[in-house]
This record gives sequence, C-alpha cells and structure tokens, in this order.
Amino acid sequence: MHAIFLEELEKLNKRFIDLGLQVSEQIYLATKSFIDHDRDLAKQVIETDQKINDRQIAIVEESLKLIALQQPVATDFRKIIAISNASTDLERLSDHAESIARETIRVKGEQRIIQIETEIEAMALQVRRMLEQVLEAYLRGDQDLARDIARLDTEVDRRHHQLYNLIVGAMKRDAKTVTADTSYLTVIRLLERIGDHIINVAEWVIYRETGKITELAFKEDNK
Repeated sequence: MHAIFLEELEKLNKRFIDLGLQVSEQIYLATKSFIDHDRDLAKQVIETDQKINDRQIAIVEESLKLIALQQPVATDFRKIIAISNASTDLERLSDHAESIARETIRVKGEQRIIQIETEIEAMALQVRRMLEQVLEAYLRGDQDLARDIARLDTEVDRRHHQLYNLIVGAMKRDAKTVTADTSYLTVIRLLERIGDHIINVAEWVIYRETGKITELAFKEDNK
C-alpha cells in the first residue's frame, strides 16, 4: 500500500516541478513582452495563465485525493500539504506575470526610458534565479539551499528600492513619461511580490523536511 502512495507522491512532485518551470517561463516572457513592447507576446502570457491555474488546481485535487485514499502517516502527510500549499504560491507567481503582461498592453506607445527597462530586466532575472534555486532545493530536500533564498530576496528588495527612486526621479524631471513611469512602478512591485512568494515556497520546503513553520523573510526594518 505504501509503495502505491510513494508512486503517486512522486507523480505529484513531478507535476509541481513542471509547474514551477512553466511559471519561470511565464515570468521571462511577461518581462520580455514589457521590455520589447510586444503586445502579441503579452497576450500569449495572459492566455497561458489560465492553463497554469488549471494545473495548480489539479495538483491540489490530486493531493486531497491522495490523503483521502491512502491515509498517510504524519511525515508523508506534511509532504502532501507542502506540495499543495507551495503550488498555490507558484500559481500566484503566474498571476503576477500575467499582470506584467497586461501592463505591456496598457502602456503601448508611451515614451519609455531605456535605463529603467534594463534594470527591470535584471530584476526579473534575479527573481527567476530565486525560483530556479527553490525548485532545486525542493528536488534535493535541501534546507540550507532554501534558507539561502532569503539572502537573494534582500537583493531583489534592494534593487526594487533603487529602481523606485530612479523612477520617481524620472517622473519629477519629465511629466511626459508619467504614464510609463507609473507602469514601471507597477512592474517592479509585481517583481518584488514574486520574490516574496518564492520565499513562501522555500518555507514550505523546510516544513516538508522538518515539520516546522519557519519564517525566512527578513523584517522590513532589517531590509
């Protein structure tokens, strides 16, 4: 009976990792659509988001079914809970990517600032590296690697702060760019939120391995 459980759990793990990779691609494509002003690519991201929502729901449903049919022991139970909850955070990452894509459509034709867009591209790369690391930590059951993600998130927060000041400065210098500047503020906030949800996934990795709820995000006063 336990062998059947382990087989089904492995399938769930694979679905989770696949979902994470798809979400990483969504973040990349959404940011690319914004930087390249590509409305067609933005629409593709928006359309794909529903598919990711469906896959996440399927993971939760399979998790509940596995609990009901196999009645796992405490250690196995928390593995299922970790998958279910972490998949919800992955789905929220995709939602934020979709919102970035919608900004692409909203500001088409507005005056843009290359320096800011280059920095946004770098910020997006940082959060994708965080996501890759948390998926690696999940695969390996590596608590130390999961904890290291908090350090990467402080870098994302630092970049967000610097970009915020840069964008506000641009708004003060030239009112013609205000629409684009407002959109930039929206996008960097979405990327920061993506980083926060990746931290949540890292916390679920630690919970899966230890059974303890651990807060990895630094307090605001310490950032």
